[in-house]
Amino acid sequence: AGSSTANLLQALEDYLPVLLGLVKEGSELRHSVQFVWTNQEDKAEETAMADAWYEVLSVLHLMAMVCLLQANSLLLPRAYGDGYGPRVSEESRRATVDVFLKASGYLDCAIRQVLPQIPSELRFSTLKPPHEITSISFSTFLKCHFKTSKLETSTETALNFRRQLPVDLAEGNLKALSMQALGQGVDMQLGLAIDSPKATLAVKRRLACEMVKYWHQVQESIPELPVSEGWGKKHLLFVKWKYVEAKSAAYYFHGLILDEGNSEKSHGMAIAALEASEEFLKESKRASAAFHATPPTSRSPTPFGTAKYLFDKIPKEASSKVRINQDLYTPERVIGAPPPLPDFSLALTPEDYDLPPLDPLWNKEDGHQ
Repeated sequence: AGSSTANLLQALEDYLPVLLGLVKEGSELRHSVQFVWTNQEDKAEETAMADAWYEVLSVLHLMAMVCLLQANSLLLPRAYGDGYGPRVSEESRRATVDVFLKASGYLDCAIRQVLPQIPSELRFSTLKPPHEITSISFSTFLKCHFKTSKLETSTETALNFRRQLPVDLAEGNLKALSMQALGQGVDMQLGLAIDSPKATLAVKRRLACEMVKYWHQVQESIPELPVSEGWGKKHLLFVKWKYVEAKSAAYYFHGLILDEGNSEKSHGMAIAALEASEEFLKESKRASAAFHATPPTSRSPTPFGTAKYLFDKIPKEASSKVRINQDLYTPERVIGAPPPLPDFSLALTPEDYDLPPLDPLWNKEDGHQ
C-alpha cells in the first residue's frame, strides 16, 4: 500500500506541471477540456466542469487525500517479532506527523493559489443537481485520466455542466481538511509525549489544548452545506468525535496541573476540570460508536497513543482525585463549571507548497508557434 500510494502521489505531482499549461497566461485552452470527478461528500454523484482550474483544484485535493491514506497505513498495528503484540511504532507515529503536514500544505496551496482563480459565484455548493451530460468520467475516486472533447473556449462552456463547485471543494471544506490534518498531527505528538518520560505535564497540557483549538477551527470551517448520507455524514461525525476527545485530554491534563496547587480554589477547579474530562470521554465514546456505525460502516481500531492513555487513566485517576478532594472540602464549595482552558498559540502549520512551474514542453510549444 505504501509504494502504490507513493507512486500515485508522484504521478499526480508530475501531472500538475503539464496541466498548468492549460491555464497559463494568454492560453485559450482553459475551457477546452471537460473534466469529471466523482464526489465523495456532495449529494451529486459527479461534477463535470470545462475549466482546467477545477481540475487543478481536484488534483490538489486528491494529493491531500492520498497523504491521509498514507498516514492511515502507517498507523495500522504491525507485529515486530519481538514477543510483544501488534502495535503502532514510535517511528510510524513520527512519520505520520510529516505526512499530515504535507496534506495540509496541498490544501493550503489550493486555497491560496487556485480558489482565487475560480469566479466567486462558482465557489459555493448548490442544492441543484448537475445538468445531464455526456462526457468522460472517473471510474473511481483515485482515477485521474482525462480526454479532450470538442474544443470550445468560451466561459459559457465552463458553466454548462455544473455552475458551482461540489461540497468536497468548497472553501470551508478545504480549510477544515487542512486544519484536520494539523489536528491529527498534534494528536500524534501528544501520544509521543505521553509515552516519553521526559515530557512534562505542562507540555502534554499545551499539546492537548492546541489540539482542541485545531478541531474547533475544523468545526467552524465546515460549511453549512447539504452533504451525502455516506462519506459526507461520516466526515461530520468524525470531526465531532475527535473534537470531544481532544477536550477530554485537555481538561484531564489541565485538571492534573490545577490539582498541584495548594489552595482550596485550585483544588475545586481541578475537580470541575477532571469531571468535565470524564464526561467528554464518555461523549467521545458515543461519537466514535456513531461514526463507525454510519454507512459505510467501519471497525473501531484498537486504541493507541492519546486515546489509549485516556481510556486507561481518566476513569480511574480522575474519579480518584475527585473523591479525595471532595472528602477534603464540602461539595458545594468545589462543584462548579469547568475552568477555561489555557489559550496557547498553534505550533503546527501547513508544509510550504506552491504550484510547480510549467512543464518545459509548454515552452517548446510556444517556440514552435
